[in-house]
Amino acid sequence: MRLGQGREQPLTVHHLNQLLLVCSLVLLVAVAAVRISSRSGLPSLLVYLGIGIAMGQDGIGDIHFDNAELTQVIGYAALVVILAEGGLGTKWKEIEPVLPSATALALAGTAVSVGVTATAAHYLVGLDWRQALIIGAVVSSTDAAAVFSVLRRIPLPARVTGTLEAESGFNDAPVVILVVAFSTAGPVEHWYVLIGEILLELAIGAALGLLVGWLGSWGLRHVALPASGLYPIAVMAIAVTAYAAGALAHGSGFIAVYLAAMVLGNAKLPHWPATRGFAEGLGWLAQIGMFVLLGLLVTPHELGDDVVPALVIGLVLTMVARPLSIVACLMPFRVPWQEQTLMSWAGLRGAVPIILATIPMVQGVSGSGRIFNIVFVLVVVYTLVQGPTLPWLARKLRLGEGAEAADLGIESAPLERLRGHLLSVAIPDGSRMHGVEVNELRLPAGAAVTLVVRDEKSFVPLPTTVLRRGDELLVVTTDPVRDAAERRLRAVGHGGKLAGWLGTDEDAPRS
Repeated sequence: MRLGQGREQPLTVHHLNQLLLVCSLVLLVAVAAVRISSRSGLPSLLVYLGIGIAMGQDGIGDIHFDNAELTQVIGYAALVVILAEGGLGTKWKEIEPVLPSATALALAGTAVSVGVTATAAHYLVGLDWRQALIIGAVVSSTDAAAVFSVLRRIPLPARVTGTLEAESGFNDAPVVILVVAFSTAGPVEHWYVLIGEILLELAIGAALGLLVGWLGSWGLRHVALPASGLYPIAVMAIAVTAYAAGALAHGSGFIAVYLAAMVLGNAKLPHWPATRGFAEGLGWLAQIGMFVLLGLLVTPHELGDDVVPALVIGLVLTMVARPLSIVACLMPFRVPWQEQTLMSWAGLRGAVPIILATIPMVQGVSGSGRIFNIVFVLVVVYTLVQGPTLPWLARKLRLGEGAEAADLGIESAPLERLRGHLLSVAIPDGSRMHGVEVNELRLPAGAAVTLVVRDEKSFVPLPTTVLRRGDELLVVTTDPVRDAAERRLRAVGHGGKLAGWLGTDEDAPRS
């Protein structure tokens, strides 16, 4: 079976039925593979790549797929969804203190990685300077999907998690600009002009992302939609709008979608847990589709000659370029050496470098096929090494100990006619609300706990009812005190019964 550059055929209902069957079976196998990978420690992206390879021309599926341009388009679309999901899950209180260091890593750190890696590719592997610069730029971007999925399973200090997540969300934009510039026909003249273009595109994308995110969050907070299922759709549509607006305005759509999603994710929108679940599901779907397609595009029997160059370039990137960029960028911020060591090892690569490697293929750059193969081998090998060993390194550096109190899951449903809100509060295992009596919550006047669900049974609590982990609370608030009630609940969740009276910012834990 051949897909890709051949003559297009009309899609019939019969072809649609076959396509739906194949896609549904692939998704089911991929979902089952997540369970297997979580138990074995094998990164799920490698399993998805393996599914694509197994379906390809060297596998049992014998599907011949060679459309790099289609892969690039679908990869871009998937990356938009992944960045949106990552932005929605990024907590502003965690990245605000580390925003300068994360920005430095995304810009200056990327430049250091590109220079060191390109030099190694030229002198150690023998690539010409154009190919070396393309590879240096392609592999210098940490992968948002890999970073988000791995770090959120490891209890790390907020500064480490915030820095790495923000870096992975920010550095895709400058890297894409560099790869496109290096892949364009003709030499790159006047490097300072290129830097100016990068900064301008980032500024345009950031401004539009923040604007679209703010307008979208304001609208969702002030307009009661007729069905709760519309909120997740609206949130994702707003995030994608930010990407499209940024790209069409000749800015960075990737930075726009990440910042817009981050604004939405920190805006206390109605039905937030349902929105997060919807976005997470779309993120998984995007990852599965993207990795399977990349597995289809690669031709395994052509990788043999590029294994050693990939290992050499990857070794320089992992052991020299990444640590050097971390030290150079974080030294002014006085980050402890343990955290610098972990962040050096946590520069995870995933599908993003492989997608970026299709750009020179589409542009017709000489040797682009070899560039793609080298990047593919590098990502597979070093993801297999770095991902499973990251929790072990965190424990050795004593950075995975003393996890902070888990945040509450609070879902808000507006009661438009009654000028009030229903807050559904879930108490997780690590919350310090466990053992607190209802009257010790000290909610502001106009807010009250009306129902507790415990062990699948509900009851109306007394003031002396002791809350437990696993409980779900129904809190009714008037419109003026809704935000104060939620701040108070989160403060007790982090600080217990001794948290400040109104749950102000002073009650929140600080990293």
